[in-house]
Amino acid sequence: MAIVHEAVMPEHRALRRGELARATGCNLETIRYYEGAGIMPPPARTDAGHRTYDASDVQRLHFVLRARELGFSLEDVRGLLGLGDGALRTCAEVKEKTETHLAEVRAKIADLQRIEAVLSETASRCTGASVPDCAVLDALARLR
Repeated sequence: MAIVHEAVMPEHRALRRGELARATGCNLETIRYYEGAGIMPPPARTDAGHRTYDASDVQRLHFVLRARELGFSLEDVRGLLGLGDGALRTCAEVKEKTETHLAEVRAKIADLQRIEAVLSETASRCTGASVPDCAVLDALARLR
């Protein structure tokens, strides 16, 4: 997991949820969602009942956000966190999950490239004139 730099938690003190959101660039609702989904552990509480977070929470949330940016599903993130949280952690398991995800990403890219080619070709046939004939609508009607 990423190292928390001084700029993220300058005083190494407990953070409130809003401060955690600012430190990670994440919004409050997303933090609540990840807590409810079990991606983030239940936060510590002060005597007054306020939620508090520490450097490990900042680190974990950065990890989750980065994994989500890379397209990992919540289940994938949960699995990766499980590997990092002490469950039989092996590089081979992480590599396997990453390669599976990479194959899915490559398949999506190939699909998007096919879509791009069809749209590009169709758009090039469109005159853009105000006539009832439209190459784009004709092409969409033919696609199945």
